Amino acid sequence: MPPVAWLGLLLALVAGCTGPVQGLYPPGAGEPIRPIYVVNHGWHTGIAVRRADIPEGVWPQHRDLRASEYVEVGWGNRDFYLAPEGTVWLALKAAVWPTPGVLHVVGFDGPVERFFGGREIVQVLVSDRGFHQLAVVIQDAYAKDDGGTPIVAGPGQYANSRFYLAREKYYLLKTCNTWTVTALRAAGLPVVPLSVVTAAGAIGEARRFGRVLTP
Repeated sequence: MPPVAWLGLLLALVAGCTGPVQGLYPPGAGEPIRPIYVVNHGWHTGIAVRRADIPEGVWPQHRDLRASEYVEVGWGNRDFYLAPEGTVWLALKAAVWPTPGVLHVVGFDGPVERFFGGREIVQVLVSDRGFHQLAVVIQDAYAKDDGGTPIVAGPGQYANSRFYLAREKYYLLKTCNTWTVTALRAAGLPVVPLSVVTAAGAIGEARRFGRVLTP
């Protein structure tokens, strides 16, 4: 296929990802709504939700953590996430070669802006149906062993947290921040995952539909 044709196909795909998704957003009049929280950690972003809002039978892995009011999850490169400190070299290495991904799952008690003090946090209100779709996307991100059990990669960065192996690999077009925006799109927001690379880009997309919380 000629380069111009490839460019046209790419633009068509991106254009097709800019409209509302399955009529899930904005929530309809009288429809139950659920808050989700996008957290900017500098290099990467995460999504926090109220544990009580997680639908029964969906994303059961959150119960592996000690009971808490909220659960936050981030997806990213295993080596970068597990390193004591993220570096430019680790970020470049992760972008160039497809490498294993992990999920970082944290249980905590709110408010979210207090637990993640000093971080930019955007609250977005989505429909109950959109929230369900978001939870399904998170559930499907886990790698599982032959018995269907998620694979623990190690203790997390907080007292009540864990790393799990992810099903998909990390690479330039599949980063922690495109994953966050993909989850937002699953919830119904008309966002474009392929347009986002950085945490600033992901949090900027969230700001279009939510409000920034302050401690």
